[in-house]
Amino acid sequence: MFMKKPSHRVFDYPPRFYNPLKDEEEKKKNRLGFRSYRRQTKKKGSLIGTILLFILILIAIYFFGK
Repeated sequence: MFMKKPSHRVFDYPPRFYNPLKDEEEKKKNRLGFRSYRRQTKKKGSLIGTILLFILILIAIYFFGK
């Protein structure tokens, strides 16, 4: 009596539709070997971080090695 009844969940789902023309274009691109530019780019941050870490290790060895 004093408790609220649980309600069902409501989902706002926009349906996706199949587009046969777009599917054919994607198959042709995959067959020819085209890839998006975003997949080919490499992150330069990890290289810079590795170099900085290497430099810090060399500095630590120089000062604490005396």
